[in-house]
Amino acid sequence: MALQLKRDYLNQRVLERLSTLQLHARLPMIGNVSGKHRSPIRGSSLEFAEYRKYVPGDDTRRLDWRAYARNDRYYIKEFEADTNLRMCLIVDTSGSMDFAHNGMSKLDYARRVAGTLAYIAALQGDAVGLYCAGKEFHIEIPPKRSATHLSAVLDELGTIEASGETGLADVLHETAERVPQRALIVVVSDLFIEPGVVRNCFEHLRFRKHDVAVFHLMEQNELEFEFDRPMRFVDMEGGEPILADPTVIGTQYRRAMEIYLESMDEVIRDTEVDYHRICIHEDYGDVLARFLLGRTPKKRK
Repeated sequence: MALQLKRDYLNQRVLERLSTLQLHARLPMIGNVSGKHRSPIRGSSLEFAEYRKYVPGDDTRRLDWRAYARNDRYYIKEFEADTNLRMCLIVDTSGSMDFAHNGMSKLDYARRVAGTLAYIAALQGDAVGLYCAGKEFHIEIPPKRSATHLSAVLDELGTIEASGETGLADVLHETAERVPQRALIVVVSDLFIEPGVVRNCFEHLRFRKHDVAVFHLMEQNELEFEFDRPMRFVDMEGGEPILADPTVIGTQYRRAMEIYLESMDEVIRDTEVDYHRICIHEDYGDVLARFLLGRTPKKRK
């Protein structure tokens, strides 16, 4: 599948480097065409799944005569079917995503991550959708498979802007209900919501049998808070600005951040989502390479 892409937020060298890797689902998927991903529906691939007892009406060509010779009972050999997946990209566009490091905002970084993943998924025949979430859905493109559809997704990614309050929690709950079961849900956000609220969102998505991957974007100053003079801190989602001396509040801030990250780690352990905490000074190509390699299935012995 040849895709001619000319978007300034996509790096051709990164695309070429990552196109040698594959995007794998961690859970069985339900698609509409043959593909690269395991399905919960049994099919006729080369990958053996299990034996089950023969019942009248089964295809006798799938009988295992060696098992019959050993046990004097009829068994059917079942194989895993392979299918395509539906990948739904959820990009946070709340005001805090406009926070930047050396001219690169969190939203710029999110655009690169989401656009590159969309390209890789489309290249291997998977369906791609895009949902942009501020206070609510303001862009909603359901997953489809075609170069034309990918172009529409990439065009929308190129135009999104960060503003307003976050409504990510509501959007994730809505996604869990709107998107049919067994999709790959990729969330790209700074997760400026309470860990307990995040837990509820992830549990809802996992209950609906979605494979959930999260890119948690942060900036180094948010983590280290290395300011050395009084500053005016602006709430990028609309709250009142605060004038504060970092040397006075720094210890409390760093402790609060530590508690937040520890709580988030606990949420991730309990919900088993594919979580990646990223500082936006990191090379996004390296981040995506680790993500893709980490999803490569282990070969069965």
